[in-house]
Amino acid sequence: MRLDGKNVWITGGSSGIGAGLARELRARGAQVAISARRADALDLVSDGQMFVRPADVTSREDMHDAAEDVIERLGGIDIAIFNAGAAPGIPAHKWNSAKIGALFDLNVMGLVHGVEAVLPGMRERRSGVIVGVASMAGYRALPGATVYSATKAAMITMLEGLRGELARDGIRVQTVCPGYVATPLTEGNTGPMPGLVSAEKAARRIAAGIEAGRAEIVFPWHIGAALKLARNIPTGLWSRFVG
Repeated sequence: MRLDGKNVWITGGSSGIGAGLARELRARGAQVAISARRADALDLVSDGQMFVRPADVTSREDMHDAAEDVIERLGGIDIAIFNAGAAPGIPAHKWNSAKIGALFDLNVMGLVHGVEAVLPGMRERRSGVIVGVASMAGYRALPGATVYSATKAAMITMLEGLRGELARDGIRVQTVCPGYVATPLTEGNTGPMPGLVSAEKAARRIAAGIEAGRAEIVFPWHIGAALKLARNIPTGLWSRFVG
């Protein structure tokens, strides 16, 4: 699938992977709409070349209204990329239900609201692409990132199920599972970040994966492969290994 001439809506488009992806897809000829909560940051990314529609992905109503505005402005949504998310550290000794709920609202319900907003139109046309940006962290719980891993695991499973269900409607579902990417989300990391890539390089890999129609876009591939293999390690042994 060529991206040239496609109408693309990206959430979380004000910085990091979302901003890099918006610029990359625009350079490949797509018409791009970007959403996030900060209108000023979106304007900087857009540079007058994209449709800016601020939106809060945790709000079902706002996401539905945003989708309608994007459809009206672009003439439809061919590809919806749900990228908005956060990665705050919530270790066990700072367990906090309010913070955990807020993270699920952003990472998981943001995807749910987005899919709900674009799905009726795609099913009616019997075409469209839904892309969810998850993470390798969803393959297996990682120390210090238990809640983040859980949100990404939920996204991976949800997208996997939708892929099977929506194929019959002519809708493609793609899952993006990056490793460490140099974005505002990783700036505060003090530990090692193997395989770290720039947001621009990540955007190029995601764009290429969308064009190729890959069900899952994973990079760096060798780290992704190692974490997938780690899912076969017995639970008790894994807990001792990462503890």
